[in-house]
Amino acid sequence: MQRHSVKFHVGAPRPLVWRNLHPLPPDGVEHPRIIDYEGGRIEVLFEGDEAGEGLVRTGTFQVPPLVGGRARSWECVVEARAEEYSRYMAVGKPVWSHAEGWQELEDAPEGGTFVTFTETYAVYNRLFRPLEGYIHRYISGHNNRFFEQFLGRSGPVRRVG
Repeated sequence: MQRHSVKFHVGAPRPLVWRNLHPLPPDGVEHPRIIDYEGGRIEVLFEGDEAGEGLVRTGTFQVPPLVGGRARSWECVVEARAEEYSRYMAVGKPVWSHAEGWQELEDAPEGGTFVTFTETYAVYNRLFRPLEGYIHRYISGHNNRFFEQFLGRSGPVRRVG
């Protein structure tokens, strides 16, 4: 099993940072709701409750060319506390993997918000298991850029861990 964690400081208050990471659907939106970002796409199939718990989504994202170049995941937010914490569980292919990730938001003493993202990743398929670390490092690099992109909508972002 692989584990990756990264921490950012965002120069904005927690409610704004939360809302940019967990945007509400526009009025009258039909599903799936599409969110495009550099290197991938998220399709929200079900919104979940007001904090996002129960949200169901599928995503396409880049993986190393050695394992196909593109992957797809099916994800569900299994726990969420608005402006504090969100945790999802996912399965992905083509390597048939399992991931669990969470975001924690906390007020920074100097102002702004700390956002910590952590993900664990494990490959089910024995043929790809020797590549598990390589694949997850690749995905984690893209996740870091994804978070910086979305956090940057709130204010200045710097990586602190």
